[in-house]
Amino acid sequence: MPDNVDASERMVDNWTKQIQETAERYQAMAARMQGQTVTERSKDNTIEVTIDSKGLLKNLVISEAASGKRMAEVSSQVMRLVQLAQSRIPELLQAAMAETVGTTDETANRVIAEAQSTFPEAPPEENPAPPEPLRHHRFGPEEEEPPPPAQANPPQNPPQPKPIPRRRRTQDDDDDEFGGSILS
Repeated sequence: MPDNVDASERMVDNWTKQIQETAERYQAMAARMQGQTVTERSKDNTIEVTIDSKGLLKNLVISEAASGKRMAEVSSQVMRLVQLAQSRIPELLQAAMAETVGTTDETANRVIAEAQSTFPEAPPEENPAPPEPLRHHRFGPEEEEPPPPAQANPPQNPPQPKPIPRRRRTQDDDDDEFGGSILS
């Protein structure tokens, strides 16, 4: 019987040691990912975004050269660059796991799959939108609109509600119980 107890204790000790080692590896992986950032730039280098390992925007730089662009184009480029940077997070996570935890661990594979679903591939780059048509601004008085055409059958006035007849007060309709009207 003592051999069974000793074997059980060794087995529990081994499990405890394995759990502690795995926890240390995951902590090392988390620490490594904590400082990771991804930076993406537009093709013309007018916009730069930096995100952290959680996918949050940490820095946005829009150069003065972008002032000639339409705001819709600038905002579209910012969003695209953020998505592009976020799509690289699963790759960074996989590299950090390969160095610390290993990629054969089932939990590691689930974490990577979750990151891939949270940060999917960035959509393909779209052609920039055509320029907006020139707008003409008028600063003079506005032209009056012509009055609406007369209707053949003008609307009838709705019937007025009948007045509610008022009840006449009688001598017995005192307002209080003190023997008479308060109005004298």
